[in-house]
Amino acid sequence: MRGAGNMQNMMKQMQKMQKKMAQAQEELGEKRIEGSAGGGMVTVIVTGHKEIVDVQIKQEVVDPDDIDMLQDLVLAATNDALKKAEELTNSTMGQFTKGMNLPGMF
Repeated sequence: MRGAGNMQNMMKQMQKMQKKMAQAQEELGEKRIEGSAGGGMVTVIVTGHKEIVDVQIKQEVVDPDDIDMLQDLVLAATNDALKKAEELTNSTMGQFTKGMNLPGMF
C-alpha cells in the first residue's frame, strides 16, 4: 500500500503545479512588454501571450518618401517586443521544469 500513498502524493503535487502553471500563464497575459526601434521612434507593446496591443510611431519618423524605412522600423520594433516576450515566457514557465526529477523522462 505504500506505493499507492506515494502515487497519491505525487498526483497532489502535480495538481498543485498545474494550478501554479495556469496562474503564471494568466499573469503572463497581463504583462506588457515593449520593443522599440530607431532610438524609440517606433514602439510596439505586446502581452506575455505575444499579442500586439499598441504601436506608437513618432511623427518625425513619418516620411512619405521613405515608407520602406518606416516599415523596417515597425518590423524591427515588433520583433524586439516578441523576442522579449518569448524570453519572459521562457523564464516564467521554465521555473516549473527546473529540478524536476520525473522517473522515465530521461
